Amino acid sequence: MSLAIFGITNDGLNLVATLFVLMLVVLWLALIVYTYLDARRRISDPFLVACATVASFFPYIGTAVYAIVRPPEFLEDAHERELEIKAAELRVRQLREQTCPNCEYPVEKNFLRCPNCQRRLKDPCPTCSKPVDPRWGLCPYCETTLSGGGGGGGGERQRRPAKTQERPPEGERRSRREAEAAAEKDEVKRPARRKKAAAKKAPAKAERRETSRDAASEAPSPQSEQRSPSREPDPDPRQA
Repeated sequence: MSLAIFGITNDGLNLVATLFVLMLVVLWLALIVYTYLDARRRISDPFLVACATVASFFPYIGTAVYAIVRPPEFLEDAHERELEIKAAELRVRQLREQTCPNCEYPVEKNFLRCPNCQRRLKDPCPTCSKPVDPRWGLCPYCETTLSGGGGGGGGERQRRPAKTQERPPEGERRSRREAEAAAEKDEVKRPARRKKAAAKKAPAKAERRETSRDAASEAPSPQSEQRSPSREPDPDPRQA
């Protein structure tokens, strides 16, 4: 005797009710699987995927709530959209590089000047003479380091970085330190030595000044010895 569902005693109606309940259970399990697979395609966080799957165990309600709050696009679609945006940005950048920034005239990558407005676009590499952007710090063709972060600075360009200076031995360091200490001591003692030398030279200078004054007072003045030619008597014409 078959089990009666919902108090139905008729075998035909009881079979129909049993199939209906079985269909609801199968649909519920299918919604759980669908929620899990769809969450994996739309959500990158595994914790959120697990939460959506657990919520779908509530018959039909969990899946309905997930369908309302789920992300609008798949992860693959979002990734493709990001790639398309990057490709579009790259194409726009290439178009800008292939046009003059001053007059927007189409130019090529190896042009050093714009043929329309004659503006400087790139500078030749000092090693391989290929055009490089002034903003570059390294030549991509010959790996020459461009000083000043660009080729238009006019500065020197080095093929390889300069070698680090070797440290002097410890004996030379000590001798340098001792020499520096002695120089500092000499600088400290110099004012005292200058004062002593000035004190010694002061009496000698005073004696020299006194002797020079005495000699000047004793020496006869040249104006007294010379006689003016206007005071001399005129020669007698008779004697001539």
